[in-house]
Amino acid sequence: MRAKIAITLAALAGLLLARNAYVILVGLPDEAAQGPIYRIMFYHVPSWFTAFGSFFAAGVGSGLYLWTKKTRYDEMAVAATEIGTVFTMVGLVTGMIWARIIWGIWWTWDPRLTWALITYLVYAGYLMLRRAIDEPSTRAKNSAVLNLFSFTSVVITYKAIDWWRTQHPGAVLSFRTGGGNIDPAMESMIFWNFLGYLLVAAALLLIRMRQEQMQREMDAMRREAHAF
Repeated sequence: MRAKIAITLAALAGLLLARNAYVILVGLPDEAAQGPIYRIMFYHVPSWFTAFGSFFAAGVGSGLYLWTKKTRYDEMAVAATEIGTVFTMVGLVTGMIWARIIWGIWWTWDPRLTWALITYLVYAGYLMLRRAIDEPSTRAKNSAVLNLFSFTSVVITYKAIDWWRTQHPGAVLSFRTGGGNIDPAMESMIFWNFLGYLLVAAALLLIRMRQEQMQREMDAMRREAHAF
């Protein structure tokens, strides 16, 4: 059942993202100041939304694990963290490509860019911690605590453009304070691509949770075999 849901979500995501790509590349005009490179925004911004949503889900899973000690919540936390880390890398890379064209440099130590990189490193550290601890319950408990604290970096990254007015562009989306200076058709496409990314993330979450469950069962069988 879970596999069928994951396949359905992936298929819907593929169709939606293909439709979105056509509209982005063909249906929308160039932006007056930035030209065609602005289209990377339709992938850059949704990737960050998806990463933040994934890290929030990971935090929820970690909190529920500490509360209930049920392993499925630990599986949810690690799966969502992996997905969030991937989308964070997508956000960083697309941002660097945009910066190279607009600013003439690949990277600058702007507060939001810096905290975005810190966020990636923090969650990469979470994944490394899990591999360093063999005992399942200790690994799950320690990882859950680190995951909850790690979400602080997500909040700082999200609020950085409000707290520090530096080189990184300010808010443009209508729901953000100081935003709303984007064409409605362009803003709509950002959210359509976000929906496509969410479908991809949901499909990956189901797949990775099942893989984690199978890995946990295999590890338990291996420990039992070694005990004999």
